[in-house]
Order: sequence, then C-alpha cells, then structure tokens
Amino acid sequence: MEIKLDDLTGADVAKLIGEHLHNMKQNSPPESIHALNLDQLQKPEITFWCAWEGKELLGCGALKELDHQHGEIKSMRTSSFHLRKGVAKQMLQHIVEEAKQRGYNRLSLETGSMDAFEPARRLYASFGFSYCQPFSDYTDDPNSVFMSKEL
Repeated sequence: MEIKLDDLTGADVAKLIGEHLHNMKQNSPPESIHALNLDQLQKPEITFWCAWEGKELLGCGALKELDHQHGEIKSMRTSSFHLRKGVAKQMLQHIVEEAKQRGYNRLSLETGSMDAFEPARRLYASFGFSYCQPFSDYTDDPNSVFMSKEL
C-alpha cells in the first residue's frame, strides 16, 4: 500500500468521496453531518491523501489545520471493496505522523455516535484518542462523538 498526496481531481477519488457522503446521509441526520465534499476538501488548510495498491484506490484521509498546534482528522474512508484489510489503520498512522511532523500538540476528530460508527471509534481509541468536549466550531450534538489525542 502506498499513501500519496492527492489533488481530488480523479474519478476514483470523486467516487470514494461520494460513497463517503452517501454513507453519512444513511447513518446521520442532515444537521449532524460534518463530512466535507470535494470542493470543501480542496481548501488550503486541508491536506488530502489516498491509499493505493497499484492503480486501485483503497481509501483516503485528510488533515485540517485548525491552528499551528491543533489538527483535525477529516474524511477517513476505506473503499467498500477493501474493508478489514488495515487500510484505515495505516491511513490513521500516516495522519498522526504528519501531525507530529508539523509540530501539532493535539489531534482531534468528530465521528458519529450511532452503531455504524463503532468500528471507527474503536480504531481511534486503539491509537490513544479519548472522548472530549466539542472543539473548534462544533457544538454538543447527541449524534456526534468528539475525540482527541495529545501528541
């Protein structure tokens, strides 16, 4: 598996982000969806990576700079064809290492509180993320869980 920076212009990437947004709509009420679309992911404060095996897209993930000491994980997604193969684990490790290299003191994320998001919450907890209060522009939401890790 190779993790590479991506400019979000490829058809495979657009399809994966579309799958991600569709899944969010199936599992979360509209007011609780914080997933970003292609245009939103192209903002300068966001770095986006894709995991590839040859020409096959395995998954993606992004890191948003909230400030010079705090980053947020965004758009973690494994292709439905590659679930349970360690793609998310490797992408998360890549993002954590990048956050450390940037000198961030803290890395945070928002994910769903519903059962469909339990595997994601377990993955984040296995990396040392713990539950926290809303951060940045987030507010309390019974459909959201907030997690953070000191780096």
